[in-house]
Amino acid sequence: MFYQKELNAINKSNRFRSRKIFDDNLVDLASNDYLGLSSNKELFTQAYELVYKQKYTSPKSSILVNGYSLIHKEFEDKLCELNGFESGIVVGSGFLANIALIESMVRKKDVLFIDEQYHASGMLASNNVQGEVIVFNHNDYNDLESKIIKYKNNRLIIAIEGVYSMGGDIAPKEFYDIANKYNAILILDEAHSSGVIGKNLLGWYDYYNLEIKTNHIKMGTLGKAYGSYGSYILASHHIITYLENRAKPIIYSTAPSLFDIALGLVSLEYIISNKEKIKENISAHQQIVKDYLGIEIKSLILPISINDNNKVLEIQKNMEEKGFVIGAIRQPTVEKAILRIILKLDISNKTMINFFTKQLQY
Repeated sequence: MFYQKELNAINKSNRFRSRKIFDDNLVDLASNDYLGLSSNKELFTQAYELVYKQKYTSPKSSILVNGYSLIHKEFEDKLCELNGFESGIVVGSGFLANIALIESMVRKKDVLFIDEQYHASGMLASNNVQGEVIVFNHNDYNDLESKIIKYKNNRLIIAIEGVYSMGGDIAPKEFYDIANKYNAILILDEAHSSGVIGKNLLGWYDYYNLEIKTNHIKMGTLGKAYGSYGSYILASHHIITYLENRAKPIIYSTAPSLFDIALGLVSLEYIISNKEKIKENISAHQQIVKDYLGIEIKSLILPISINDNNKVLEIQKNMEEKGFVIGAIRQPTVEKAILRIILKLDISNKTMINFFTKQLQY
């Protein structure tokens, strides 16, 4: 066996992973389906009908060859209209979008400043850039500014997330201020914030009511709140044009699935049309956590520190036996093992209260 020693080491440290199909009857508190849209058959039907009307139902090729469709464009245009950006482009996944942005944009003599808890895709891309990479302390804008001053004569790029996937914490507004102060490009990964925070549920820029400028970039995914798969990048027309010509995941990948993008489009329209009710439900779930655990959260992610790989797996198994699926997150995703609980909106307040008062033991 070529990699048996490595697998044995992973297993010994309780970091072994494998695929598993969970019972549909279990209460899902583990997935990133924040709004519960993955089970919305009405949206599924709308997306199907939208694609069925097209002559071609698959993208067929790269988005720059002949894979670009009216569905792709309609979704991009809608995102730009709602978020206040000049231009946008759909990409196959959030992982690919981060590779596209960071690998292509950090050129010679450029300096990338990236949060230490930025997604693994961004970290991977940062290992393959021509410029310099500087990691700053998580959500620490003072640490960022102390490091950025030394390079103010270079082209500067800052990469942060709106809501961080493991901690559920929101990036402070000061990052926006620093980017503008030093004329730095701000790459914002909105994978876990779009659809969850903001007056219009559009994410971080919306949450702080920030004016979009030419140095701002928003990357979002469809595999979380939007109940689909794929991603998008919003930016100035100039930057989107640059990505079309330099970003390998855009140039050399087949265009995103028409159905996935159509589902993202109808989900976006659903979220905007029902934003007040969705925000009420989000607030209700957050209040339950505060009432029963004394923890105040700003997103729909509740991390509970366990710091023991074996223990976190035991708790996950125990909760599954009680009818709940929760995340047991271990290294290298996090530094120390945590339980990751997602307060999905398709779970009733009564079920959520039952979980926190009678079931969760740690």
